[in-house]
Amino acid sequence: MAFYPDERIGLFIDGPNFYTSVRALNVEIDYAKLLEWFRKRGRLVCAKYYTALMDDQEYSPLRKMVDWLDYNGFTIISKTAKEYTDPLSGRKRTKGDMDVDITVDALQAANWLDHIILCSGDGDFCPLLRAIQRKGVRVSVVSTLKSNPPVASDDLRRTADAFIELEELAGQIARPARPADDEPVTV
Repeated sequence: MAFYPDERIGLFIDGPNFYTSVRALNVEIDYAKLLEWFRKRGRLVCAKYYTALMDDQEYSPLRKMVDWLDYNGFTIISKTAKEYTDPLSGRKRTKGDMDVDITVDALQAANWLDHIILCSGDGDFCPLLRAIQRKGVRVSVVSTLKSNPPVASDDLRRTADAFIELEELAGQIARPARPADDEPVTV
């Protein structure tokens, strides 16, 4: 995908879906490197991270990460996740879909951006991509086909102007691998 130095770029991260991609590839993302990678490709105007948070948890690793993102260049859009009991299995489930929030924000941003980067593989975003493209804005999708099963929807990949394979990008935006517990650490 071609990036142009003067284009206005917006980064929209579907937190739960992006986490699924990252986890499927066994990679830890360095979000500061992620921002820097896109800043080098154009004028990064906005970087938004969407997620649902459990309200009743005192400590959550996700909350710690969201706080870090909030202080380091990302706008956090969150809502309280709702817990419910699945009527079929009887198991407790969590619901916190952010698709509508991403859609509304991306459509509004398409009025002043040249290129939208969507970090999600969710095929439900195909109508959003087509609506953005009708406004003359290019859309790239960051996800993965290299996992088993692939996280990226084929329809979404085909609808996007460009598909950025997360596995190929990971070498530039991942945290260094941590040593295993039994591996000696050298200083």
